Amino acid sequence: MNQGALPAILPYLVAAGGLNYAQAAGLTFAVSLASSTLQPIFGIAADRASKSWLLAIGVLLGGCGLSLIGFFPNHYWIMITVAIVSGIGIAAYHPEAARMANKIAGKKKGGSMSLFTVGGNIGITLGPIVATPALLYIGLRGSIVMSIPAIVMFAIFLRIGPQMRGLANMPEIETNKIQGKNEWKKFIWLGFAVVCRSIIVINVNTFLPLYLINVLNLSATTSGMALSFMFFCGAAATVLGGHLADRAGIINVIKAGWIILLPALFFFTRITNPVGAILILVPLAIGLNLLNTPSVLLGQKYLPLNIGFASGITMGLGNSIGGMTAPFLGGYADVHGLGAAIRILCFLPFIGVALAMTMKQPREEMANTK
Repeated sequence: MNQGALPAILPYLVAAGGLNYAQAAGLTFAVSLASSTLQPIFGIAADRASKSWLLAIGVLLGGCGLSLIGFFPNHYWIMITVAIVSGIGIAAYHPEAARMANKIAGKKKGGSMSLFTVGGNIGITLGPIVATPALLYIGLRGSIVMSIPAIVMFAIFLRIGPQMRGLANMPEIETNKIQGKNEWKKFIWLGFAVVCRSIIVINVNTFLPLYLINVLNLSATTSGMALSFMFFCGAAATVLGGHLADRAGIINVIKAGWIILLPALFFFTRITNPVGAILILVPLAIGLNLLNTPSVLLGQKYLPLNIGFASGITMGLGNSIGGMTAPFLGGYADVHGLGAAIRILCFLPFIGVALAMTMKQPREEMANTK
């Protein structure tokens, strides 16, 4: 919810604090920097020993950090600080959560992991829906509402965390652990594609509300709803991607996602009609989110001995590292316009398609086909 709420909050911070595009993107950068730097470390820790308390601490920091951002519209570095706190929470949560979901999932990991992932998509969808009315009726300090679900989930995780850890460590589940060796070269190749997707999705999410308001002349409320509409389509695509991965093959679904994304992003950056731009968000969301669960699953298969680390990179880092490019794109937008800045992203799907077409099957899949 907090990752989805931040883009919806940015236009209000720009209006109230006089931030430019680069400064607004700097808040996304702060979240991404903290998350990207710490996520692999938390992933390694999750592989060494299950730490269910990271789930509780992660959601608490992620929500309470962001909830304070509206209290300091004229104090940029304080906003940066609370954004970093939110990023630390994101980094703590994802690796342990994805590792535990993988262990509990059973044989149908594609469908099961897609249900886990779609929980995040639903939260991202709800972020603007929750934040926008609060900001409209309370003002910037309405961001405090983002702390409520974080505190509730913190309490729930403290209660059920030990039970989840016990289930994940049951002998019948442990015996299903994939035996084999890590395939680092294949994982790094996948990592390049994950980075390309992350750059696109973070920058689109960050600048979409500002683009709809300042370029297409829509209201802040309409832009927030358009963002939620895109996230809703993405959630549906995430479920679809997981089930297709079980049936059609993980790499085939990744290829399909990049092929859909390439023309969708191109046309979105060139459509000036508001209705047409909102409609093109459907294939754009499908392309981006069809890649989500299969990329996480493929990373876990490439690194069967380090599932937590693989999850931290493909799911957590993949959903944050792109934010480190946001200030540069925002600076370009300040000089050349937001439309020109977003069009820069159009070359990345070409790289993604090339990477997807040359990905190789995990050793486990190759053995099963012989």
